[in-house]
Amino acid sequence: MNNKYLKEYGFILVFIIFGLVSYFYSFTFGVKASKTFLNMFIEMISFIPIVFILVGLLDAWIPKKKFEKYMGPESGLKGTLLSVIFSMFQAGPLYGAFPIVYILYKKGASVKNIFIFLGCFSSLKIPMLTIETGYLGLEFTLARTAITVPLFIAIGYLMDYYLKGKDFKITDPTEAQ
Repeated sequence: MNNKYLKEYGFILVFIIFGLVSYFYSFTFGVKASKTFLNMFIEMISFIPIVFILVGLLDAWIPKKKFEKYMGPESGLKGTLLSVIFSMFQAGPLYGAFPIVYILYKKGASVKNIFIFLGCFSSLKIPMLTIETGYLGLEFTLARTAITVPLFIAIGYLMDYYLKGKDFKITDPTEAQ
């Protein structure tokens, strides 16, 4: 086995060995950790391909000028509202938002709108809101939304101010190192 691959992926081999040893010696913590990892891995593997297909379509179908106009640095309140609304129609766990954020940034969305999107993605997805309303009531959902949306907008503006003028290096993962 190549040393480079062993250094990069050796932890996976160690984890698999740990899981197998835990299973054979009935080490409860190791068995639970392995089962949790396996369940999360299966969830991620079933979810991520769909996200990448949607991100690819988003990248191919919407021109950069449209993103810059509607979500770029000069988009103002329109960009803020679009970030909130766009985040509400998403589904899945938060790690599914990062490929979308990559495309938003690549297409010219402002840092402010990206942070607003991430915040709202984590708490305002329509499926999540319906479940929350069912369990905790409409009043709670409205109150939490009334608090979190302005908070995420404020964080977006603060991060935009803090990161203004900073250059981010985005490396393409498909390029050879």
